[in-house]
Amino acid sequence: MTHAPAAARVLLASALSVTALLTTASCMAGERDVPRALPAGVPEEPPASPSAAASPSAAASPAARPSPGAQTLNEEQLRAALLTEADLGEPWVAGRGTATWRDGMLKARTENADCHRLLDSLYTEELFGPPSGPSATATLDDASTDSQLRYQLAAHPPADVDRVLSWMDTLPEKCERFEATAAGAGGLLVEVAELPLPEAGDARAGLRLTMTGEASGGAPSRLTVTVAAVRVGEETITLTNGGLGTVLPEVTQAMTQLGADRLTEIGRQERLRV
Repeated sequence: MTHAPAAARVLLASALSVTALLTTASCMAGERDVPRALPAGVPEEPPASPSAAASPSAAASPAARPSPGAQTLNEEQLRAALLTEADLGEPWVAGRGTATWRDGMLKARTENADCHRLLDSLYTEELFGPPSGPSATATLDDASTDSQLRYQLAAHPPADVDRVLSWMDTLPEKCERFEATAAGAGGLLVEVAELPLPEAGDARAGLRLTMTGEASGGAPSRLTVTVAAVRVGEETITLTNGGLGTVLPEVTQAMTQLGADRLTEIGRQERLRV
């Protein structure tokens, strides 16, 4: 009897976990009458009108706009809204420390100001700058591939968030393909593309970044990082999922939907309580 290679078993386990995630996100989207999270390579339905297509990622969802009396959540409420390994299922576990690829490849420099700002924001984990209010963070590791997912909830001024989301929408064109230098990997070829996201929260933007170079010893190395940023009322979700192995965009898409729905529900409960 022959046995499937370890890599194949890992991909199968990941695919099964993602299928469950997408089913959950799809059900939630159906209840809210919004688009589902789509697997990579599946085209989204065309926009209803040319004006709606002007900025699909950062566009606000009219039905999801916060009420005039919206308030920021406290730290305890944000912690309750965090995603955990239970939401992802196996092979995801609680974070076991900082991923080695952060300093090895993500800590890089380039001459293009916008592209350098993107790299720096991902490395420092402050896409929107320091929070203006409470924040909470969870780090999860894929035990089979050493991918790492970081999920942060924080309060930021909505106008500032929307400006960053609009800037992110320009990066697939401004930083589509550029060169960078990292101390641990030397010269790197970096490519940036849009990551389609479900229509979660009030405004959103997603990117997929790949960095190709050589690790120590001359072996080829390829880092993939997906990043999703979503504004939900007065709070902001920042989700990065990266690694040197297989990084499934479906995980980022499904977790974006699930996280936004959970944060929205906790905010709704707080308004009812008040």
